[in-house]
Amino acid sequence: MTAPEIFDRQARRLRRDRAARNFADHDFVHRFMAEGVMERLGAVKRQFLDVLDLGCWDADLQPPPGARIVRCDPGKGFAIAANGVRADEDRLPFADGAFDLVLSVGTLDQVNDLPGALTLIRRSLRPDGLFLGAFLGAGSLATLKSAFMAAERERPVARFHPQIDVRSAGDLLMRAGFALPVADTETLNVRYGDIFGIFRDLRGMAATNLLVDRTALRRDSLAAAAGAFADRADDDGRVPERFEIIYLTGWAPDDSQPKPARRGSGTTSLAEALKPPTR
Repeated sequence: MTAPEIFDRQARRLRRDRAARNFADHDFVHRFMAEGVMERLGAVKRQFLDVLDLGCWDADLQPPPGARIVRCDPGKGFAIAANGVRADEDRLPFADGAFDLVLSVGTLDQVNDLPGALTLIRRSLRPDGLFLGAFLGAGSLATLKSAFMAAERERPVARFHPQIDVRSAGDLLMRAGFALPVADTETLNVRYGDIFGIFRDLRGMAATNLLVDRTALRRDSLAAAAGAFADRADDDGRVPERFEIIYLTGWAPDDSQPKPARRGSGTTSLAEALKPPTR
């Protein structure tokens, strides 16, 4: 069964190419995600030799010492600048077992076939290879969404991407065949002076509306949303906004990995374990 085309692939490529020109001015969310991914990688005590940086942006992710790295991005500008490969995450050109580590920062929330992309990532890993990813999840941009809901209450328009919560993210890892799957979340809070500041950042990080059925934003809707956004300002005149980051960790299956205990193999009942100690 073919996954529906939710996102406009061509628009995504063009907007990433536009963002590549001044990405360093708007990369704070990406840097936050990248730091979280590298922190999780630092806790893994093993050597990696072949690394895929999937969604490489400006190629700021550094491979572990001694490792070779392949850069890949859905945008031509980022891919060329990184001397990498241009490809969509759900249409990867890499052979099975090509890597022992795949890192993906900030792109998987814009993939048409995310289950398929995760399956391809798992297949590209060698047995006991590691995948670490991060992307924007459910709860992100709550203030901006609320402002547009208020502005377009009479004629609501789909202006924001569907987003995945942390529980669903963990389920997707399992569905893709990863072993020892873990999904967790962190929050990045930002304060803006007006709605146009957040628009500039979203354009600069290639995170504007990519829906196939997107509708052009009218001036009256923008003005109403700007007013509703400003109404949410704090005492300093700044509007709080949050970015919910979901982190994914999964391993390509291998016989050496720990296995869950066989059902019914326990020797102590839960009732016994919960009994208060005898005095």
